[in-house]
Amino acid sequence: MSGEVSADLLPLAVSRRTDEAEGVTSLELRRTDGLPLPPWSPGAHIELHLPSGLVRHYSLCPPTGGVRDSPVWRIAVLLSRNGAGGSRHVHDRLVEGAWVTARGPFQRFPLEPSDRYLFIAGGIGITPILSMLGEADRRGARWELVYGGRSLSSMAFREELAARYPGRVRVVPEDECGRPDLDSLLGRPLPATLVYCCGPESLLEAVEERCASWPDDVLRFERFAPSAATQPANGEQFTVELKGRGTTITVPSGKSILEAVEEAGVEVSYSCREGVCGSCETSVIEGRVEHRDSVLTPEEQAADDTIMICVSRAASRRLVLDI
Repeated sequence: MSGEVSADLLPLAVSRRTDEAEGVTSLELRRTDGLPLPPWSPGAHIELHLPSGLVRHYSLCPPTGGVRDSPVWRIAVLLSRNGAGGSRHVHDRLVEGAWVTARGPFQRFPLEPSDRYLFIAGGIGITPILSMLGEADRRGARWELVYGGRSLSSMAFREELAARYPGRVRVVPEDECGRPDLDSLLGRPLPATLVYCCGPESLLEAVEERCASWPDDVLRFERFAPSAATQPANGEQFTVELKGRGTTITVPSGKSILEAVEEAGVEVSYSCREGVCGSCETSVIEGRVEHRDSVLTPEEQAADDTIMICVSRAASRRLVLDI
């Protein structure tokens, strides 16, 4: 998996702010020091660091005009009224001219080569899909997008999609049409097709269920929240050797590796603490992992060469990590 391009916090300012739909605001961000922004590829996201200390991850979407290598980053933020305050800060405080810092871009949702794509987006899940459409066109691939939402007024970028891809996007507002008919959409596997899906957990689970009869490894999705995890197969105490430090720590039952590492006075990168963002990904040198994240693919988890230390544990008595 691709990591970050820039490990440093970049100084940014809001150069343009647009209300895209009910509860959805987009921001175009430029560097305040005049330097160019790191390049990015479709599906990438950035870490936005807010003055309150909150860190939030937002997908990058094509800037106004659709030119991906323009000197701005564009993100879209859905206001979450029951969240921890990150989206509220963005909506209330990040007006045009406001300063903020960010890290990235990070790539956890790459558009892989294929002759054909089926894109399924729900609500704010349209943001990473936006840049994928243009890239699929550039590659000469066939594609179809089904975009669902509560109502037309809540569906960001709907008019932009209609203008850029007239007649090629199927918009399904739930209050008028019900939910997308996934049974007819996914009931029969399509040859040489990759399925990309982003949206609420209920949509991801429904798509995953209906893709069970498709060939292995055709479904790609990105989660906003952790998937429902099973009970740990190994909730017992284990040890972790921090190879770069030459020390070994104990991780008791009920405590994460990240918490144990922090208590040992070791600084590591992290953000969500839920196994969603991938910021705490760490290389595994030795040992077996009980993976409980929502980032790694089944194949990547089976390789046991990387771990999200905020949620995953050891499936062996000892792990050796590249820390």
